[in-house]
Amino acid sequence: MELLYAIVVIIGLFIFESIASIDNAIINADILATMKEKARRWFLVWGILLSVFLVRGVLPWIILWAANPSLGPVGALTVTFTDDDLAMSAMESTAPYLLMFGGVFMLFLFCHWLFAEKKDCIMPGERFLTKQAPWFYAVVAILLLVLVWATLEADPVLAFAAVAGSTLFFLVQGFRLSADQKSAELGHSEKSDAAKLMLLLVIDSTFSIDGVIGAFAFTFSVPLIFIGCGLGAIVVRELTIKYIDTIKRYIYLKNGAMYSVLTLSLIMVAEGFGVHTPTWLAPVAMVVIVSVFLYISALRIRRGKGPVCPVPFQ
Repeated sequence: MELLYAIVVIIGLFIFESIASIDNAIINADILATMKEKARRWFLVWGILLSVFLVRGVLPWIILWAANPSLGPVGALTVTFTDDDLAMSAMESTAPYLLMFGGVFMLFLFCHWLFAEKKDCIMPGERFLTKQAPWFYAVVAILLLVLVWATLEADPVLAFAAVAGSTLFFLVQGFRLSADQKSAELGHSEKSDAAKLMLLLVIDSTFSIDGVIGAFAFTFSVPLIFIGCGLGAIVVRELTIKYIDTIKRYIYLKNGAMYSVLTLSLIMVAEGFGVHTPTWLAPVAMVVIVSVFLYISALRIRRGKGPVCPVPFQ
């Protein structure tokens, strides 16, 4: 059963990371197209050390260790594979805070996409909400207020975790917006390849954080997160060079990724409140949602291009 669980989790993480990183792959491809072959090869090979091994391997380990200092560095890495009752008890006691932290981050990520990003509309209400982009800030502020109010009296640390998740979102979003502006400036400029490589590494790192935080909806096992998200990141590298034009045709894959983010965020917030869900729910829901939007995208290719939402307020 444990082996089956590990396989399901890895598959779910792999699909989630691959689909959620489509935007990353597109941005990478646009910048790499303006770079020399040597610099392009360096990024595709050695850049993996940062985006895959360091961010997707080290970051979840640091988060678990910081949340459970009593486990120590080795315990934070192996806690899900041990029979140590004390270690498991420590992990279980901090799990609601980690899940609330990650759930709020992911919920804000979905709301930003829904209100403030250009998208190919397919679900009812998407076109209308995209035109209400300035309301994004009001919506997430109210959501945070409600979550803090619901948790503050019972567990102030849980309320703090919700605020920490929102803080991380805005920090990451700030770095991402800055990177987007720089990519627009450098994309077709004569700037050095070294400057473009640094920008690509920053973009990769910020996109990697989404996958790492979302991975906690699947598991707290650092090795499984590393394997699943790492494989997904490597696939994105391959897509960047070989199949990016084909992937762009499946325009609703991004929608599927973001509705998966919404589902994962709700699972994480519910777990934070103590509402336990089956361990298989997150990976199975991920696969089902992405499969549906992949099918819809394939139908769209046969029938012609669907409507694109207007560019929202930034």
